[in-house]
Amino acid sequence: MQNRLAQENSLYLQQHAENPVDWYPWGEAALAAAQASQKPILVSIGYSACHWCHVMAHECFEDAYIAKLMNQHFICVKVDREERPDVDQVYMEAVQMIQQRGGWPLNVFCLPDGRPFFGGTYFPPKDLGNGLIPWPQVLMRIAEHYRRSKSELVENAEAIQKNILAANQANATGGAESTWEPSQLLVAAQGICGNHDDQYGGFGDAPKFPPSMSLNFLNALRTTSGIELEQASLSEKIDQCALTTMKAMAHGGLFDQFGGGFTRYSVDAHWLIPHFEKMLYDNALLIDAYTRAHLAAPQPIYAAVVAETIEWLQREMRSETGGFYSALDADSDGEEGAYYVWTPEQVDSVLGFEDSKAICAAYNISFEGNFEQGRSNPALVEADFAVRTQLASARAQLRLHREQTRTPPGKDQKISAFWNGLLIRALADAGFYFNRPEWLQLAREAADFIWDAMVSQTPSGIRIKAVYYENVGASVDGFLHDYAVLADAFLTLSAKVDWLDAGAAVRYQQRAQACLDAALNLFEDPHSVGYFFTAQDAETPVARRKEWFDSATPAGNSILLHALSAMDAVCPAGDYRKRFSELLPAYSSYAKGFASGVAHALEAIVSDANGIVRIQVATQEDVELLRAGLAKLPWQRCFVHLAPAGQQAERFHLCRGQQCHAPTNELSEVLAMLDTRERAK
Repeated sequence: MQNRLAQENSLYLQQHAENPVDWYPWGEAALAAAQASQKPILVSIGYSACHWCHVMAHECFEDAYIAKLMNQHFICVKVDREERPDVDQVYMEAVQMIQQRGGWPLNVFCLPDGRPFFGGTYFPPKDLGNGLIPWPQVLMRIAEHYRRSKSELVENAEAIQKNILAANQANATGGAESTWEPSQLLVAAQGICGNHDDQYGGFGDAPKFPPSMSLNFLNALRTTSGIELEQASLSEKIDQCALTTMKAMAHGGLFDQFGGGFTRYSVDAHWLIPHFEKMLYDNALLIDAYTRAHLAAPQPIYAAVVAETIEWLQREMRSETGGFYSALDADSDGEEGAYYVWTPEQVDSVLGFEDSKAICAAYNISFEGNFEQGRSNPALVEADFAVRTQLASARAQLRLHREQTRTPPGKDQKISAFWNGLLIRALADAGFYFNRPEWLQLAREAADFIWDAMVSQTPSGIRIKAVYYENVGASVDGFLHDYAVLADAFLTLSAKVDWLDAGAAVRYQQRAQACLDAALNLFEDPHSVGYFFTAQDAETPVARRKEWFDSATPAGNSILLHALSAMDAVCPAGDYRKRFSELLPAYSSYAKGFASGVAHALEAIVSDANGIVRIQVATQEDVELLRAGLAKLPWQRCFVHLAPAGQQAERFHLCRGQQCHAPTNELSEVLAMLDTRERAK
C-alpha cells in the first residue's frame, strides 16, 4: 500500500512511497498532525543518489516492525534535501551541534512545532557491534524520554534554536571584523596549502572531496596583479597543489575513465574508490576548475577531462528542454558501483586479448581487483598521454558495452536552477576558451530554458523557482543561491556570447541584473551584514538562516560576491560596489581560520582586486582573434563585447576595474596588458 509520498514529484520521496512508514512530505499537514496529536516529529532527510540513504531505507523503513514503532510514536516526515535545502540546512546544523558531525541520511527528532532536540545520521536495524545504536532502540528511548521528561527536550530545542540564530551573525563564529585587508588572502592561501596532501593530492585525509573552489581561489591568487605574492615559496606551493591534485583526480577512480564525468568523492586517500553517485554540481564545478587549470598550465589530460565530462552531460544528463538533470545514483541492481567496475575477463570478452591487455595495464584492472569481489574500478596509471589517446576507441567500446548490457544507475530527472546555474557558468567559459562554440550554445540553451520556465515577472521584480519537473513544471520558491548563481551565470554568458551571436550580450546582462536586484531585495538583512538563505516572505522552519560556508556547492553569500563585483564592472551606476564592500568584513576572520570553507568568496575578492576586465571589440573577426589570444593566457574574469556598428574606430578598447586604457588597433598590446604572468613575477 502506498503512503502520501506517492503523490510527490521528487524521485527521492517516490522511492519511499511503498514504505510501511506513514510518511508525510514536509509541509503544513505534517505540522498540523503533530500539533493535533502532540507527537514528536521525526524528520528524515536524504536524496535520490545517496547510497546510505538507500541502505537505511531497506534495513529500517521497509521493515514492518520498525515502521510500526515509527508510526505509533512519531509524525514521520520525509524530505528531499535537493528540493528543500532550507529544511536540510536547519536540521543539519542542529545535528552538527548535537553530534559534532553530519551527513545523509539525516534523521532529526523535533517538538510538534518543528524545533529539533536530537538527531543523527545512519542508524542500523540491530546491534552490528560498530558502536551505532540500533534504530528501534533510538525510537523507543526518544519516545519514552518525550513522555516522561518533555520539559528537558523543550530546553534542548530552545538552546539549539538560539544557537542557530546566533550563527547568522558572522562575528558569532569568528567572522566579522571592522575591516577587510587584502593581506588576509595570503593568510588564507597559506592555510589551505598547509593542509595539502603533497603525495596524493587533495586537502586533508580520506574521504577526499574534489576541492574545486579552493583550487580556483589559489589559481586566481597566483596570477593576480592586485595582490603581491611576497613569498616565492607560496607561489611554488600553489603550483604544486594545483598540479598534484588536478592530475590525481583526472587519473584516479573519481573520474569515470570510460564514460566521462566525476563521481561524488573518494573514500580513500589515493582517489581510487569513490562513492559512485554522479552529481551535476560536482561536474559543473570541476569543468570550471579544469578549464582554468588548463589555461594556467596547459595539460592534455585537463582538456580531455573537460571534453569527456561535457560529452557525458550532453549524452546522459541533458533534458529535451535544454536543462540538465540532477544526479545518477550510486547503485544499480541494488549494488553500489556495479555499473562501473570490471574484471580482466569482462574486458577481454569485449575487446579481445591484445586490446584488453593494453586497457588493463593502462587502467589498473587486475585479477586481484581494487574493489569488491575481485573487480576493479578503472584508474589511469599510464603516464604517457599518447597511450591514452591510442586507447580512445577501446574505451568507447567498453562504455557502449556497459550501456547495452548493464542496468544503468537511477537518474534523478529533477532540474535544479542552482545546479544548472553552476553548469551554465562552466560551459560558457569552457566553450569560449577551448574554441567549442557548441558548448557555449549548450550553456545558452540551458539559460534560456531556466529563464522561460523557472522565472516569473511580478510587479516588484522577478521570482525564481528552485526546481523543475518535466511532468508538472516549476515548483518550490527559490533560495538565495538560486538568484545569486543565475545572476552570475547570465553575466558569464553575457561576457562571452557575442562571440557566438553579436549583440546577444545585452539580453543576458539584463537578465543578470533582474536576478541580482531581486536577490538584494528579497534576501537582505537590513540590520546586519549578509543575506538570508530564504526570502523575506518564505515560511522557514525553526529559524531564518544565513549561509556563510561553502559545502559541496558554494554558499549563496559567496556567489553573491561574484555577481556584485561583475555587475559593478558592467553597470557601475547601481549600488553594487557598495553592497560588495559591505559583505567583505564578514570574511575577515574566516579567511584566517576557515579559508577552505569560504574559498568561493575569496576567489571573488581576488578577481575584484585584480580588476574585472572589459574589452570592446570592433568586428566579429577581431572577437575571434581576441578569443584565441585569451585562450593562451591564465584565466581572469573578462567580458568581451562587440561594439555597435560604426561606434568604435579602433579595433580594441580595454578597461580593467575603474581604469580604461587608450583604444588600440594592436591585439598584441591588449594581450600584453592582460598577461598576468608577467605582472605576477
